Amino acid sequence: MSTLDTLIALGQSVWLDDLRRSFLTSERLRQLIAQGIRGVTTNPSIIHRAIAGTNEYDEQLEQLACAGQSAYQIYEALVLADVGQAADQLRPVWEESEGADGYVSLEVSPRLAHDTRGTIAQAQRLYSTLGRPNVMIEVPATPEGLPAIRALIAARVNVNATLLFSLQQYEDALEAYIAGLEDIAAVGGNVGGVASVASFLVSRIDAVVDDALDVLGRRELKGRAGVSKARVVYAHYQAVLEGDRWLALERLGARPQRPMWASTSVKNPAYPDTMYVDNLVGPGTVSTVPLATLDAFLDHGNPRATLAEGLDRARVHLSRLAELDLNFTDLGERLQRDGVSAFVDSFDALQDAIADRRIECADVGNGHQA
Repeated sequence: MSTLDTLIALGQSVWLDDLRRSFLTSERLRQLIAQGIRGVTTNPSIIHRAIAGTNEYDEQLEQLACAGQSAYQIYEALVLADVGQAADQLRPVWEESEGADGYVSLEVSPRLAHDTRGTIAQAQRLYSTLGRPNVMIEVPATPEGLPAIRALIAARVNVNATLLFSLQQYEDALEAYIAGLEDIAAVGGNVGGVASVASFLVSRIDAVVDDALDVLGRRELKGRAGVSKARVVYAHYQAVLEGDRWLALERLGARPQRPMWASTSVKNPAYPDTMYVDNLVGPGTVSTVPLATLDAFLDHGNPRATLAEGLDRARVHLSRLAELDLNFTDLGERLQRDGVSAFVDSFDALQDAIADRRIECADVGNGHQA
């Protein structure tokens, strides 16, 4: 049994936090699926690196540029082509898992993070355009994104609620999912077949908390906030699944919104490179990992159930941080704002890069025609 197969047996799925054209044309994604990868996540930064940082898209970009497509139209055409092909390659996983896994996750424009109606409209259009049941639309769980998540779930659009950094943000995202399912049930609809994950970004929490602990001279507390907070999130998830409100939906065929551990690469090279995978293994969860973290885990990871361990210690650790005035609600809001801003920067940089390449490729294309 492989390392990833062991995690599957323990109830956890591993998704790949990366996607680029060469993964699809070289059979790399199929090889990773054969190893046990169960899904794919993307974000504006990943897409920026793939398109602007390689020449893998030049041929299609040139064709679209010569056809007069705008930079955004080119961006969307390139991304949808990749997501569609990846979803097709993951379709057997989706079918075998009866819709639990096998998804490709694509984010709406981060410029819509504070626009509820715009998010709903674009998410529905992307989902409809792709036309595949194993696609998830990523929606930042901002105050404006939460009602969009509820509306999209009610419209039976699979959603990855992302940029979660605090227990309150996680609770709000889970509430939006459950409320969306209840909206379906209220009109006699079928709640089965709707899937969702809630992406909790663990390493970014440590990066900020560790900086604060350095200033406070409390270095002995470093490197544990992300895992501790994730364990508290998981305890809340388990409690909700045991409640009457969820059990009523479960009887109607509803599927739980699984916590997804994201941002699983270590930001501090002094930390073990698999710490955000090894310490967060538990049933009913997903871990999405970049290639380097996946390779490290396959090489020397520790695939055993660890998520439920040390919950009391996690709560004590978080209490000690609270005594130092490290408020995780405020911290979560700050990290979410910073996350949206970083994605907007990547999104805008990609639009600029496509615009530049569009001119270059159009010139080359015209030259070929001359």
